[in-house]
Amino acid sequence: MDPVPKSSPDSQDKQDPSSEQVKCTWDGVKTLDPEQLNPVPKYEFNKPPHKQPNPGPIDHDIQVLTSKLTLKQKIGQMTQLHVGMLMDSNGELDVKAVKYWIDDWGVGSFLETPSNRGGKYLFYSAKQYSMVTDAVQKLALEYGPRIPVIWGLDSVRGANYVKGAVIFPAGIATAATFNPSFAYDAGRIAAKDTRAAGVHWAFAPISDLTVNKLWPRVYENFGEDPYLSSKMTTASISGYQGDYKSDRSRVAACVKHFIGYGSPVDGQDRSNRYIAKHELLEYHVPPFKAAIDAGVATAMESYGVINGVPVVTSQYYLQELLREQLGFNGMLVTDWGEINGQATMYYTAKDISQATMATLNRTSVDMSMVAEDGSFGQTMLDLVNNGYISEARIDESVARILQLKKDLGLLSHPFTDPDLMATVGSAQDVEVARNAVRESVTLLKNKDGVLPLKSTERILYIGPTLNSTRYMGGGWNVRSQGPTDEVGDSVYEGFGDTILGGIEKVTGAAPLYFEGTDIHGSELIDIESIIEAAKLADKIVVGLGETSYAEYRGNIGNMRLPQNQLNLVYTVASASCKPIVVVLVEGRPRILDNVANVADGIVQAYLPGTYGGLPIAEILFGKVNPSGRLPYTYPASESQASTTIWQPSFSTYNPQWAFGFGLGYSHIEYSNIAVTSTTLKVGQPITVSLNVKNNGPYAQKETVLLLTNQEYRFDMAPEHMRLRDFVKVDLAVGETRQISFQLSAEQMGFWDTTLKKRIEPSPLNIYISPYTQANITTQVQLDVDPDLVLAQAS
Repeated sequence: MDPVPKSSPDSQDKQDPSSEQVKCTWDGVKTLDPEQLNPVPKYEFNKPPHKQPNPGPIDHDIQVLTSKLTLKQKIGQMTQLHVGMLMDSNGELDVKAVKYWIDDWGVGSFLETPSNRGGKYLFYSAKQYSMVTDAVQKLALEYGPRIPVIWGLDSVRGANYVKGAVIFPAGIATAATFNPSFAYDAGRIAAKDTRAAGVHWAFAPISDLTVNKLWPRVYENFGEDPYLSSKMTTASISGYQGDYKSDRSRVAACVKHFIGYGSPVDGQDRSNRYIAKHELLEYHVPPFKAAIDAGVATAMESYGVINGVPVVTSQYYLQELLREQLGFNGMLVTDWGEINGQATMYYTAKDISQATMATLNRTSVDMSMVAEDGSFGQTMLDLVNNGYISEARIDESVARILQLKKDLGLLSHPFTDPDLMATVGSAQDVEVARNAVRESVTLLKNKDGVLPLKSTERILYIGPTLNSTRYMGGGWNVRSQGPTDEVGDSVYEGFGDTILGGIEKVTGAAPLYFEGTDIHGSELIDIESIIEAAKLADKIVVGLGETSYAEYRGNIGNMRLPQNQLNLVYTVASASCKPIVVVLVEGRPRILDNVANVADGIVQAYLPGTYGGLPIAEILFGKVNPSGRLPYTYPASESQASTTIWQPSFSTYNPQWAFGFGLGYSHIEYSNIAVTSTTLKVGQPITVSLNVKNNGPYAQKETVLLLTNQEYRFDMAPEHMRLRDFVKVDLAVGETRQISFQLSAEQMGFWDTTLKKRIEPSPLNIYISPYTQANITTQVQLDVDPDLVLAQAS
């Protein structure tokens, strides 16, 4: 949630006609939170239950509570405002404003961190943050309907808005591990640290499918493949929620953004998407279905329009598809200002009243993230009082909201648990994050074994991303857009590292480093000295990448890295003729032009989070064998921005690097692929097996992917390939493991244009890790009745 600012990022409009002006003594310059953190090194946590709870049905006491509220109070429960509406001009909590919104309007939910919205600190510790949330909670129990508020936060990669909390690798990096346990761990730790700040609801996981790679939200998601995203989504929800109805170290998860957000036609955030219904069901829906099956408590609808139809007012997307077909019973919230935006941004309604009426009458939206003003309350009152929206419709949403509050324990224990604060930033959590980086970093090129580096070699390090915690963090990191240029890395107060810092830990020597160019590629800096140093070096490591950004502020017109970043590589390569290793710290795949050919080694680090420096250094020097695999297709040109592994097979698939590609430092041999039957029938799954051997010289975590392709598919173009399963195994040097997969005919079902899910008979090609291992393939016959319908949608 990062809205278009009306005046400044911290603008606030309390719209309180009775409020008195506070005498301003603050100069507006944010300072460091004075709280000194000393986290415990280790702690115990509750394991997830065997069967996780699901939202709903509505308890009798919640039905009674709903019936006792006035209409205005009910509408207040459906209203969510940002914390800036509660802050005064001195960066402190404005008690009168809190009373106004809670007592006069019964507002039931707030979101955001004060550091983003008018607070005086750059980065709020759990203690300082909880002083705000607990103060609001105390007032909520004394005024208005006397119902605790539920606080939401974009804790999308750890509790990234809480000082000292571990900021994990971005979703795209987590997906690159092909190890869902890291999605679970990131969610579990995010939940604990978020709850330590008095916040009960995380706007995560982000399960949009990454299609257009220009899109600035690529890094937030779990990649382009529906199966991979589904597995990561399921694990993530388990981490965030656990047994959230009894475990007060967990939060309500919020799967987002429903639906189709990751496929903007021009790659710009919030742009129109053109997605046929059958394609939506086939590719975009599965991760959300996985979330619902995992018991996700809440969901958030998507910004913008699909095929010209606004999602937030769509009966099909938010009622028929989400509620009726997918069976979602939880609470549904809009994205930031999205109801009002139909009148002010998308022009799909003549005014806010019409937009609100359409949303409530057509869809199952329960809460409006109005965020910046009080328009929703008055508009709703007018619409209900004039008979345009029924009070029964309001009661449905209010009951779901109150049930969520009860499930989270807010009705009985609304205040922060101080014991959780001591665990924020624990060394235990840091190691979990570093382990995720160790398995996510993806080796894309290693000509002549340029990697791993040796500590005896003279290495020159250049480039803006090697000496920055901030750029490893990216967006949703301290602030929505990451730390400002003025603040830089100082805001972390030592809770993080850099790649250079990691190199020094690994080698025991201070690295020779030049910036070379800034992150924007404004100009080449001190290039003469760099060239002289390069001539004396044995190898050169260049760190390239992106500045931090989130949402529309990350929109770009082309996919290439800034020219001077590329020129830095060209200049050093031509002047020194030394081997060059490029380390990419980027939120989306940026086109490398000739750097892909000039560099001898290329390492994709994605956005590894604030503790990514040491693991990257360990990989560069061979202390860790890289095992990450690309969770998206890496384009070679602008025309491939929306190329995916599952595009129609008649389209050319020739990217820079394919989905699932990634190298290690060991020679892994695949052999003896076999199937238990050469015929695949409904209700008769087969086993696909093979041997995987590590011929050394390093121990290896090997990701084995199973993909399929139909040679033809009547009346519906078959995909290039579809990922059906994967496993990640540890292989000691010389070890051979037999890997087995179950494959069913039902997995080959697809949605057709009549919105029927069916299977077509044909020869079926089975591939094992096709882009890292050649010719590991076999074929079976998909023997099915073409008239068999597996499912039917409206």
